[in-house]
Amino acid sequence: MESNTQEPKRPGLFKMHKTSLSISSISSAASSLNSNLPLLRSKANDSAIKAFLVIKKFGSFIGPGFLVAVAYIDPGNYSTDVSAGASNKYALLFVVIMSNMFAIFLQSLCIKLGSVTGMDLAENCRAHLPKWMVIPLYVLAEAAIIATDIAEVIGSAIALNLLANIPLVAGCAITLVDVLFLLLFYRPHGNMNGLRVFEYFVMGLVLAVVICFCIQLSLIRNQSVGEVFRGYLPSSAVVKGDGLYQSCGILGATVMPHSLFLGSGVVQPRLKEFDEAKGNIQPAETDYRPSIEAIRSCMKYLIAELAISLFTFALFVNSSILIVAGASLFGTDGASDADLFGIYKLLSSSIAPAAGTVFALALLLSGLSAGIVATIAGQMVSEGMINWSVKPWIRRLVTRCISIVPSIIIAAAIGKSGLSAALNASQVTLSVILPFVSAPLVYFTCFNKFMTVKGGTTRTAVESDSENESMEILGIPMRNSWYTATLAVLIWLVIAIMNVALLVLVGLGKA
Repeated sequence: MESNTQEPKRPGLFKMHKTSLSISSISSAASSLNSNLPLLRSKANDSAIKAFLVIKKFGSFIGPGFLVAVAYIDPGNYSTDVSAGASNKYALLFVVIMSNMFAIFLQSLCIKLGSVTGMDLAENCRAHLPKWMVIPLYVLAEAAIIATDIAEVIGSAIALNLLANIPLVAGCAITLVDVLFLLLFYRPHGNMNGLRVFEYFVMGLVLAVVICFCIQLSLIRNQSVGEVFRGYLPSSAVVKGDGLYQSCGILGATVMPHSLFLGSGVVQPRLKEFDEAKGNIQPAETDYRPSIEAIRSCMKYLIAELAISLFTFALFVNSSILIVAGASLFGTDGASDADLFGIYKLLSSSIAPAAGTVFALALLLSGLSAGIVATIAGQMVSEGMINWSVKPWIRRLVTRCISIVPSIIIAAAIGKSGLSAALNASQVTLSVILPFVSAPLVYFTCFNKFMTVKGGTTRTAVESDSENESMEILGIPMRNSWYTATLAVLIWLVIAIMNVALLVLVGLGKA
């Protein structure tokens, strides 16, 4: 009789093999990971070290971008942005960001021109343009600097009046005090340590202005964030009513003509420092021209530092002024006649007395820093275009005296309303001058005959060896690419067309 009992089932060999395979795979992967951990740690450390070195190197280039950024947050910006915010609320924020993008692009061309040629924009004009063209350009450049300085005088005088109740006429005279600062600290051809101290001081002023507007924005209530951000989109407000006049004022206050000379002339010390460290400069050299090694190593950092400075600090301050004005003045009875006095009173009464004080303090700091920087640009213009060399503090004294005279006359004869109108008019004047000053910049950077890095380190160096001489003549071309050149021409055309339209409207009495 057969038994019906069944033997107990044993685990399948396949399952046992699969389990053992999985365990062995995990064990193998774990051992492989353990063996590769030192390599992974090494790669992570290498990446961290590389990142640290890049940041450290970038830190050595911080400074020139802040000097240029000061030109974009001067009292003229306050006046035009307050008027734009009061009459159009946030709609002209689009013009603010567009002007800022134009500024970054044009300043990048300035850095490229200054790096490749070793000369600033004014020096390039004298070297490559006919004299009949240089003289009118020089007159326009000086007019732009005087118009800029008038804005600094008026803005600083208004700030002193608001903060300490100093009469406007006396405030205009007091603005001469920054001459002493230039006399004591600014040494454009001195060692890098002294130059960096000067740059750090200006950076401190810029950061103080930014802090003031952070406080201002934190005090604003009952405003829609979405409405603010919609202001950065294109709007018909640009061409309605006095929108074009105000847009040109914002453009002139943002892309200021003197900043183009400044941007092309503050980059050489970093390049020269690099060449000195690498031994690329010949002892007998009298006129420095950057080496290709210095250009390739430094130019990208200079452009990055400038773009960050403008797109963060300058854009933030200009946007903040317009937002504060739009939130507090738009729709009020005095919006059409809004000025710096009006927004100070409104901020003090509607938000808090501290809000008005902070606004006036920011205005004073902006006027001080922008006035100093305008002097540096003026020095570059006079030395570069007509080879007139004069000490910075003397240049400052002469320019400021010229600017003070009309400011004092307006303050004494007309008063507050006259100063506010003069402030806005100075920015529109800068906008009209801008196409003439920016045209040579676009022209120079688009042609290899100007934008070629030669084999020598000095402009006059010629090697006796024929092969080296041939390399010297051919050099390395660094002109704008076709799309950069196209974009540069388009931006120049937009600026020119806006100003032609403005002049037509002014002639017809509609602006």
